[in-house]
Amino acid sequence: MDWFDGHKEYFYSFGWHFVQNQQQMEELFYRSILKVHKEFPRYKGNLSFKMWVTSIFIQNIRGISSLQDSEEIEPRRKVFAGINQLEKEALVLTYVTGFTLEETAQVLDVPAEKKIKDLLFSGIQSVRKQIDGADYHGCEKFQKHYIDYLEKTMERPAKIEFEIHLYNCRECQEDLASFQEVAMTRLNHNESENDLNVPLQLMENVKMRLGDQKEHRKRKFKMRKKWALGFASALAFIMAIGFITGAFPKVYYAWTEDDVHLRAFLQEGFGQRLNLEAESNGVKVKIKGVVADDIQTLVFYEIHDTKEDKQYFMTFEDGVTVENEYDILKRDTYPRYSFPDVEAEMNKSDKNVFYGKLALRPLEEEQGEIKLRITQIQELANDAAISLGFRTGDYKSGYWSFEFPVTKQPTREYEINEQREIEGVAVRLEKLIVAPTATFLQFGINTEKLEKRIDFLNFKSLEVNNKKVQAERYGSHFMDQQQGSWTGFQAYFGPLYGEKVKDFKAQLDSIYLSIVDHRNIELSGNEPFPQTIEYAGSTLWIDKVDAGQSTEIIIRSDDLENREYESLHINFVDENDQQPHTTHMDSKAVLVDKNGVEYDPHKGPIDFEKLEQPRHFVTEQSMRVEGVEENSMKLQITGYNSLKYLDEVWELGAVLVAQDKE
Repeated sequence: MDWFDGHKEYFYSFGWHFVQNQQQMEELFYRSILKVHKEFPRYKGNLSFKMWVTSIFIQNIRGISSLQDSEEIEPRRKVFAGINQLEKEALVLTYVTGFTLEETAQVLDVPAEKKIKDLLFSGIQSVRKQIDGADYHGCEKFQKHYIDYLEKTMERPAKIEFEIHLYNCRECQEDLASFQEVAMTRLNHNESENDLNVPLQLMENVKMRLGDQKEHRKRKFKMRKKWALGFASALAFIMAIGFITGAFPKVYYAWTEDDVHLRAFLQEGFGQRLNLEAESNGVKVKIKGVVADDIQTLVFYEIHDTKEDKQYFMTFEDGVTVENEYDILKRDTYPRYSFPDVEAEMNKSDKNVFYGKLALRPLEEEQGEIKLRITQIQELANDAAISLGFRTGDYKSGYWSFEFPVTKQPTREYEINEQREIEGVAVRLEKLIVAPTATFLQFGINTEKLEKRIDFLNFKSLEVNNKKVQAERYGSHFMDQQQGSWTGFQAYFGPLYGEKVKDFKAQLDSIYLSIVDHRNIELSGNEPFPQTIEYAGSTLWIDKVDAGQSTEIIIRSDDLENREYESLHINFVDENDQQPHTTHMDSKAVLVDKNGVEYDPHKGPIDFEKLEQPRHFVTEQSMRVEGVEENSMKLQITGYNSLKYLDEVWELGAVLVAQDKE
């Protein structure tokens, strides 16, 4: 959300060229932020992050802008009335947002730059017709050069020939002048453009809606190779010993269950084993088992492609629904998400078989019957180990239907009466929740100290009864609560399978800090630029460059070795403490892992899963600001964010059982 807060003006201005009202604008932000989080593992760095997010905004705009709920057309949209959606998108990206033709082609996923030029030419002609209704009669032979000429990309011989013709042809002079006036002026300075201020309530509403969505991440289990069935005599002997010693479930399921994840639960006495099968469109789907508790309902499945060597997985609400969801599942929760475990040995044995698990909401009552309907499954990518198993758009349709009973397993909840301190900030340990499918640690972070705030605290592992479970990779998550000066969080760990807590240790991993450290830089007047200042362990290089009707401010710091910060909090104010109109914002950054190895996302795809605790260093920020020279303008650096690694273990021996649901 911090990134979106820093770019909200850009996307707000961009969105007003398409949507009709604030309600649609809020929906656009909400849908786009959700999709960015969902699609982020697929981001390969072939586009800048801002361009990639813009492409997602455009995808959502196409759905939202088609809603006709207002007869009054917003001024920015009147200019584009009567032109098709793709032409409109090309015009806004190129002449309003300021993307190059190549960048516009990449954002719109148009294969050739020539196609963009054709869209721009036809779009500008349509806009010009809409504005003044006049007809122009430039020579068709030379009209095809208008875009290249305005973009200054013509080859010199063609440019000379074009300018000679232009000098002698009055019709082309008038045609080009009008064409240029629309492209460079009318599109970029629509009426009311300067009145665009992002309402404070917009991002607050979006954040509140996002708070209803639980973040969904995975924890990978240790891999175990598939075991074959043993001889009947050996199995009979093991069963006899198992019944006597109580070890039967562990041994029996080690022999008979191929799915290592389901096996782990069955061996601990949790869950129900199922053998349900349905076939459609050449694909068999088997429901192998189910484990339910107060946190979630896990459904374990096997998908077998009977015709091709392809592997498929499925995701809740993406072709998978529970028909009686509102009757039996809790509505105030959201299913946690698990990435397909493509590295498991069981998923490497056969090219056409995949074992996975599906997370559903928990049951409302202790028992229920789930009616599961599947109409779409998604194909795993060939490079699934790198891409987390996703390939956009490769789906298989069919119809698979199942009904099966489910019984919830008990969940234990413990109170923790402990308070610790990190970097002078108090942290309060509150609850430990041990369910069969997951372990949660609830804690609060004090927010009284404004000069230093812990935004996130990430744990590495949890140790209970000398049994250690790793934290989920994506760390702590906000809870839907805030008590006074304390903000609530919840850290997710792997399952302890109902382990009763005796002793308790938590190993810390890292914290993400917000530091207040003010510095003002005068931008107006006769101060020479570029300037350099020392700030938070680094040298900041600051420059201002004339950019037509605005001034581009550039802040750069390439020295990462001694930098205390990853990103800066910056602002612009004039002599009346008013914020100016910012027309463009961009940034460059690198990833640096815990070992100091740098990764540039612009130089090729990065396997984020294999990076050890990466830090995201912003190396350059650029903003185009209006009114710098006319007003007494200041650049304000109000503080920065910083990630710090921790190597600390908290021993939490005093744990009281608050609730025991059995």
